[in-house]
Amino acid sequence: MRFSSLRLMCSAGMGLASIANAQSNDALLSDPAFDASLPPLSATAAPPVEATPDAAPAADPELTAPLPSMATFDTNPPPATDTADEKAPEVRYKLVIEGLKAIGLESEFRDLSALLSDGRDAANAAQVSARADEDVQLAERLMRSEGYYDAIASTTIDTLPNATNSLTVQLKATPGPRYSLGDIRITGAEPEPTGIAREALAIKTGDPIVAADIQSGEAKIALRLPEAGYPFVKVGQRDILLDERNHRGDYSLPVDAGPKSSFGSIRTDGDPVFTPDHLTVISRFDRGELYDSRQIDDLRQALIATSLLGTSAIEPVRTGQKAADGTEIVDVLVTQTKGPARQLAASAGYGTGEGIKLTGSWTHRNMFPPEGALTVEAVAGTLQQSLGTTFRRSNAGQRDRVFALGASVARQDFDAYNAQTLTLSGSLSRQSTPIFQKRWTWSVGGELIATRETPFEAATLDRDRNTYFIAAIPLQIGYDRSNSQLDPTKGFRLSARVSPEAQKRSGGGFDFYGRMLAEGSAYYPISDAITLAGRARVGSILGAARDDIAPSRRLYSGGGGSVRGFGYQQLGPKDIDDKPIGGRSLTEFALEARYRFGDYGIVPFFDAGRVGESSTPSIKNMRYGAGIGVRYYTNFGPFRIDVATPINRQPGESKLALYISIGQAF
Repeated sequence: MRFSSLRLMCSAGMGLASIANAQSNDALLSDPAFDASLPPLSATAAPPVEATPDAAPAADPELTAPLPSMATFDTNPPPATDTADEKAPEVRYKLVIEGLKAIGLESEFRDLSALLSDGRDAANAAQVSARADEDVQLAERLMRSEGYYDAIASTTIDTLPNATNSLTVQLKATPGPRYSLGDIRITGAEPEPTGIAREALAIKTGDPIVAADIQSGEAKIALRLPEAGYPFVKVGQRDILLDERNHRGDYSLPVDAGPKSSFGSIRTDGDPVFTPDHLTVISRFDRGELYDSRQIDDLRQALIATSLLGTSAIEPVRTGQKAADGTEIVDVLVTQTKGPARQLAASAGYGTGEGIKLTGSWTHRNMFPPEGALTVEAVAGTLQQSLGTTFRRSNAGQRDRVFALGASVARQDFDAYNAQTLTLSGSLSRQSTPIFQKRWTWSVGGELIATRETPFEAATLDRDRNTYFIAAIPLQIGYDRSNSQLDPTKGFRLSARVSPEAQKRSGGGFDFYGRMLAEGSAYYPISDAITLAGRARVGSILGAARDDIAPSRRLYSGGGGSVRGFGYQQLGPKDIDDKPIGGRSLTEFALEARYRFGDYGIVPFFDAGRVGESSTPSIKNMRYGAGIGVRYYTNFGPFRIDVATPINRQPGESKLALYISIGQAF
């Protein structure tokens, strides 16, 4: 016998709609789930009453008595019995499952079972029976979702009282034969989209009819065709014809692919923040290219990254025009709604030797459209204060390119130096963002610096204030294969920075030198909860003697982002007053074991570092620090508290150093 065409639909998220043979009423009566546990009638019957036809029944005095007066009735109801403290005893039961483990469904059944979801107690036997009925339906749905369309499940429940004073519910599943796919056909489309859809469906003749696999394949068709130039695809309703003789099902799926399309113009609607010209700059597709929905998703993400839109919607619009290659031109409609353009931000941190630092900023993200942001930032700290402003143009003539100009004044009063500094800077860069983490990043810039500082003069053993005028061209390149900006758990990062600089000292000549810094970090997940992280950094200054270089441009080590266990800039050569004077070479290493549980984490770490007077990095006379940190993971990155101590502590060095910040150490 061959069944007529039946559609298998998704049922409660667990599979295709059930297809089963109808059962007669007689089958219901023989169903093992039928509750036959009612107590039998008593075997002892009362003696029959013999009727006497001539005997008249005796008069009942109560029937002949007059009715009492209505006034004698008490209209108040009798007082209710207080049963609040009385609780009906619960019925305990256990569940025995047969037949599901062999086909790999027992674990999933237990996760969804009504009998198991509310414990092993019920208010009464009727509630146990109701839960058992739900589980019968669940078991049959699960089996059908895996292709067992003749599957039958039933339950039996023993009676009370019994030896264990609890019920035993026995669920028996009989899967029957498993149906497999027969002919697979995709109808209604041209050969090209049909081939794409068939490949995306990823099922083949002979495979079991598994609902999840079929639904996944159909979803992939709806994704794959728009990626291949068919933005208006419609996936119809599947038909599966089951044949109980060979336990196979012929699968048919209608697909309306719509016209093959290419990109046309970008339109805007709503409350536009960006013009079509700027949207063209942000997008990664050109007019005439084959339509690809991944490019639309990329544009959507880029618009979110600007933080200037409250909402945005992007959809293809048919034009009816044909391109030279025969594809239909479709325009891209971007519906925009303005979001808040102004932002206030604040942060705080503390580090031994660096003091308390509070940072606040105000930003107008679109003061100079398009995407021309102005930021004013102030730092108030115990050892440093600054005020600066930055103009930043994002997507400046090209996607992901940023042009920035900045000016700042700062005062710093560290042990290594105190300085009053004026800085003008500009840069052109390609940097990562929290939404778009880029593999390659780069920056080209320029700096003009005027600074008054107090360097230590080794020849005179004195600190005299000096004024330095510095011009620098900082260049930077980075390569990032990590999986996160703020909290990486696997991958690695590499970066290099070179800054040729020219310096004019008051009362002296010109000095030319180059500052170089290279850094690499790697992250390896030992388990889902533990990540091993390591970092190495080397630096060098070539072309000038250490004492000729402004103290703020020398290399230092020590602190929360460097070698923990030491104060800020405290690691390396020192003067006669035991104050750091910096160096021309730098070597640092760090190792962490990051253990996370929920929103919290514990991080033991070991750091090493060295600052040398020569320009050649070395590992001789390295200093070491060790400690432990705690992390609280937020949606914008981990909040970090680290406590460390120097190993082989020297006189004058602190026993403990404390660091508080946002983000991992590296």
